[in-house]
Amino acid sequence: MPNLYLVDKPAGESALRLAREDKDAVVVLIQDGVYLDAEAVSKAGRKVCAVKRDVELRGLGRRLPPFVKLIDYGELVDLIVENKVINFA
Repeated sequence: MPNLYLVDKPAGESALRLAREDKDAVVVLIQDGVYLDAEAVSKAGRKVCAVKRDVELRGLGRRLPPFVKLIDYGELVDLIVENKVINFA
């Protein structure tokens, strides 16, 4: 079972460092976490997602790197139900 990291900006750098070292990590950037640079996490082979609504509200639409998968709230709920949640929000 993957570990789902919910990452907001205040604890974001610490969360991303931990996720990079966790071979079972799936990272979801939420709220202001969509501003974080998760490239090192992606390069370590971890899946990185961002909540589409949070991205849109902050005007980041096309500025996110291609490795970030946009998900909606329904997909976020599915991930929360299906995985162990590690909350950094």
